[in-house]
Amino acid sequence: MDYTFFQHYWWFLVSLLGALLVFLLFVQGGQSLIYSLGKKETELRLLLDSLGKKWELTFTTLVTFGGAFFASFPLFYSTSFGGAYWVWILLLLTFVIQAVSFEYIFKQGNLYGQKTFKTFLFLNGLLSPILIGAAVSTFFYGAEFVVEKGNLTSGLKPIISSWTTQWHGLEAVWGSTDSFHLNNVVLGLAVFFLARCLACLYFINNIDNAEISNKSRKQLLINAIGFLITFLYYLVRLLFKDGWREDSITGIISVKSCVYWENFMQMPVVTAIFLIGVVLVLYGFIRTYFCTGFKKGIWYSGIGSVLAVLALLLIAGWNGTAYYPSLADTQSSLTLTNSSSSPVTLKAMSIVSLFIPFVLAYIWYVWRKMDKKS
Repeated sequence: MDYTFFQHYWWFLVSLLGALLVFLLFVQGGQSLIYSLGKKETELRLLLDSLGKKWELTFTTLVTFGGAFFASFPLFYSTSFGGAYWVWILLLLTFVIQAVSFEYIFKQGNLYGQKTFKTFLFLNGLLSPILIGAAVSTFFYGAEFVVEKGNLTSGLKPIISSWTTQWHGLEAVWGSTDSFHLNNVVLGLAVFFLARCLACLYFINNIDNAEISNKSRKQLLINAIGFLITFLYYLVRLLFKDGWREDSITGIISVKSCVYWENFMQMPVVTAIFLIGVVLVLYGFIRTYFCTGFKKGIWYSGIGSVLAVLALLLIAGWNGTAYYPSLADTQSSLTLTNSSSSPVTLKAMSIVSLFIPFVLAYIWYVWRKMDKKS
């Protein structure tokens, strides 16, 4: 278990947290459907009561994801969270209004009225998946930053990472030259449609209401088509695009063609995880739509989405690939070897990570307990 092992181990854990976050975005997907599925007051209450028991898991996972990144790959944390701050500020703002909305939407005499908080919940459901998807896409398509580690010893300007545009993260959509970054937006839309599909499956499983179930199946078909179109487009473009690869001996980073296709070919276990995940996602969609008595699609598609996203994040960082390419300076691109914490820190945190299975067991226990609570 050398330094390289712990770097790859922690990228796996960070990727797993990211994959779990994408699954838990079904809460946001459900909020984006409240105008379609909750037209009646009784239906709206059933939907929000069901989602209200789970929304904290999504936010907690997001915070844990950021914390794990900070501890294991602090240079990414300082570069992205410090430079692309507009994206993260907008994302956190949507979660703040979500928390407030769940607290006050059904309270009598609230100052802003039910419609305002309903709109806030919809905005969180709409913007959060798209922002997260666009941010994750920069792992493959890069961002506008420069890293100068020599500045750390400078008394005048001890800043390692600096952003080269005034957009500070928003260029993931528009770019520094006002060019439309279609691919980042496409992945954001794919995550959005996936979240809505998972929400439909969750409602069918969690709410015993025939009308909501029927509406959810109709929405499942619509959003599954949107997800397949956007995801397949993004996947094909990703497999055959250029990527940034670090030389294992010299440490020099260079642009190579079809890097992510090579990663799948050279890591068959990761490829198998991805394919199994895709099959499970599609199985959950198809069987739920065609079999009205089937209500466990959320578990098949949920587990499948975790596996598929995990595999995609692994090919972004493993095999010497730069997981955060710099569009301003190729050598500033972040890899597992040039952006991780010290060996002592990674080893110490790895011991703590052994408690993760117990944490997951606790989450499962709380999930079941909240479902049983009236």
